[in-house]
Amino acid sequence: MERWSVGILLFPDVEVLDFAGPYEVFSRARTVPGLESRRDEASAPFRVFTVARARKPLATTGGLVVTPHHTFDDHPPIDLLLVPGGFGTRGLLADAPTLEWIRRVAATAQLVTSVCTGALLLAKAGLLDGRRATTHHGALDTLVTLGERITVVRDRRVVEDGVMTSAGVAAGIDLAFEVVARRCGREVAVETAAYIEYPWSAEIAVEPSASAT
Repeated sequence: MERWSVGILLFPDVEVLDFAGPYEVFSRARTVPGLESRRDEASAPFRVFTVARARKPLATTGGLVVTPHHTFDDHPPIDLLLVPGGFGTRGLLADAPTLEWIRRVAATAQLVTSVCTGALLLAKAGLLDGRRATTHHGALDTLVTLGERITVVRDRRVVEDGVMTSAGVAAGIDLAFEVVARRCGREVAVETAAYIEYPWSAEIAVEPSASAT
């Protein structure tokens, strides 16, 4: 299996679990089960890194300070783009360089995803037009105003319609497991969930039918 590069966007006031939860899932997934396989990257199906406008420490929601691996100008090719949420997304809705970077990466990525209010940035970038999508429950009404013909799904943790979006914060972990299951098989997802001791259930993953606003 070809290893996918997972690029996770970071920005000031990003929600910690929005990016750290999927980071944990993708970075701990292994196609060979067991504790020993986690000691190296030999059976890792994903290579995970973070990207921001500048390679300098930034403060997340809650005050945790993190330093991104790469900038918009020097990151490796991205197969899977993940856009997290947090209070910082609101200011980025008018940030042309960030929106243009999202569009540019999305144009060549194998899969585009968002967690929580990261969906607002995808919508503003035009990537959710004509699609079903979800976001944090506090931003559902905002999401529908940021694009053309976005059908907001209010009762599912993960929604897939060409682009994969999740509800708020911890729902991003479920999104990551759904990606692992599709890319590597359900057995790998289940074993990874057992390894990190997360009670993942595939039944809560993708919404089965459109739910209008």
